[in-house]
Amino acid sequence: MTVGERAVAEARLWLGTPYVHQASTRGAGSDCLGLIRGIWRALYGAEPCLVPAYKPDWAEADRRETLLAAARVWLVEKDGASAAMGDVLLFRVCDRGPARHLGVQSALGPVPRFIHAYSGHDVTESALSAPWARRIAARFAFPEGDN
Repeated sequence: MTVGERAVAEARLWLGTPYVHQASTRGAGSDCLGLIRGIWRALYGAEPCLVPAYKPDWAEADRRETLLAAARVWLVEKDGASAAMGDVLLFRVCDRGPARHLGVQSALGPVPRFIHAYSGHDVTESALSAPWARRIAARFAFPEGDN
């Protein structure tokens, strides 16, 4: 099984986890970053670094590409044309704003899908519809190996 397939299998275990800001506990609560952190722990055993506290409006208050920069440190950046199961997707919620939402590609083909957590919703699997797809700012793979 590839690391991407393992990431999707783990993400599916989180489906139904309630949205809780800053949380990362399967079944108890998670936000979008918490989901990625939980998948990382399942794949590699421990998180790569401590995540500082952040406010729900962190991206509006701080216009820096904090999430994108962190992803470039810990994940493997890909070009947009090479979609694969288990890819970590970074989204821009506002056209000119920083990337501030994350998900995991869970299906390819004519009906692509991704798993994510967002305010007011449990961890869910959604269609990667045109409105979502055009907001993808970057695509990453989980690294191969133990990290």
